[in-house]
Amino acid sequence: MQGGRSASAVEAAKEAAANVGASAWAGKEKTKAVVQEKAAKARAHDPAEKAAADARMQERVREVEAVKQDAMRHNAAAKERATAAQHHPTPIGVGAASATAPAAGAGASAGAPLGTTETGVAAKPTGGGVQRDAAGFHGTDGVPPPTGMAGAHYT
Repeated sequence: MQGGRSASAVEAAKEAAANVGASAWAGKEKTKAVVQEKAAKARAHDPAEKAAADARMQERVREVEAVKQDAMRHNAAAKERATAAQHHPTPIGVGAASATAPAAGAGASAGAPLGTTETGVAAKPTGGGVQRDAAGFHGTDGVPPPTGMAGAHYT
């Protein structure tokens, strides 16, 4: 399973759960508004009071629906922010990865294939094929390469 897919699935589940909660809250508030409006209509004696109670109920229902829609927009935006914040690999030669790469010609003669010394002899890997520095593994910020990829070089 890929990390990006599972992380976005988790964010989608979080958004769905938050939306269900917002809908449940809105349904409860709308029901309260209707019940209170019916009680106010029952207590009212003239048609103007009954119409005012009905208008208050409709206004409360509109406000609750607006709050619910705002919460759903907020949940969608939070999901987008979390999904966008996932790690995206930096292309080779860009950012911190290029700072640790050896300069062209350093340790190798000009035009010689990578991995050869100035004498043209292939360089022997140290440490079982994985170069280490003070932080751990060379060029990986101390993180070992993935299993099965020890010593692999990408161009």
